Amino acid sequence: MPLSTRTVRIGSAHGLHARPAKLFAQAAKEAGIPITIAKDAGAPVNAASILGVIALGIEQGDYITLTADGDDAENTLDQLSELLSTDHDAE
Repeated sequence: MPLSTRTVRIGSAHGLHARPAKLFAQAAKEAGIPITIAKDAGAPVNAASILGVIALGIEQGDYITLTADGDDAENTLDQLSELLSTDHDAE
């Protein structure tokens, strides 16, 4: 099965700081398939690693690329994309 990818624009007003990064990393871990996240042309990191996600320094409006491999990868990327495009700082 080929890798599935998505490009997503970050919606949280303060980017992927601790709380939204935790929500994202936890959802990626619970998906049970390998998922990576990359900012611009940078090296991808494990999306289930909160430290790896925070280290990318992702800000509001940045575009990131998600890649997933495995059963239900398309559905998983749809769910993660929605999570990333939501402004969690407005809640």
